[in-house]
Amino acid sequence: MTGRTARAERVEVTRDHILTAAERLFAEHGVFSVSNRQISEAAGQGNTAAVGYHFGTKTHLVRAIVRRHSESIERRRAQMVTAIDGSDDVRDWVSCMVRPVTEHLAQLGSATWYARFLAQVGTDPAFYAIMAEENRTSPALQRNIEGFNRCLPALSPAVRAERGEMMRQLVLHTCGVRERALAEGASTPRKSWHDTATGLIDALVGLWLAPVTRD
Repeated sequence: MTGRTARAERVEVTRDHILTAAERLFAEHGVFSVSNRQISEAAGQGNTAAVGYHFGTKTHLVRAIVRRHSESIERRRAQMVTAIDGSDDVRDWVSCMVRPVTEHLAQLGSATWYARFLAQVGTDPAFYAIMAEENRTSPALQRNIEGFNRCLPALSPAVRAERGEMMRQLVLHTCGVRERALAEGASTPRKSWHDTATGLIDALVGLWLAPVTRD
């Protein structure tokens, strides 16, 4: 029993090293520019087939990285959505979409790659489908979307979809740009992730409440 437990712990440590290395390399170079061999070497694995052995395909590896972070984000969002239940203020619901992500990034510490990883994955149709699927299985996010939609009943489905994509891209790339600046020691427009979220929420509320021009 002790032997099996020790082996399971070694496997878990190996998987964790691989996920960390893959997240960093994908964030810095793009998903398709990084090979499994490079990930294995960066993770300190002598066996260059370690990635395939532990995770299978690159799609499974990307999904595992997303899920590695999703529990923390889901928990934060569930707490926020519960706290504002019944609100008809667009800003409340936009905050629930933004702050769980930025608070998670702040909690990770100074050396992070997840925002840039999301920006890389979010611009590729094949891998974005993984994120979309994970979002559909998030109870807190679905409650968030339902509450948000109730605040803007006049928007048509087409406009709602268009602005939803604008919001997704703005959050992904604003967080990714800030994370890169922090990694390079460059200056940032906002001094903290909390303040970055505030700026994003201001912009997104304006986006959603902007008038719709009719052709």
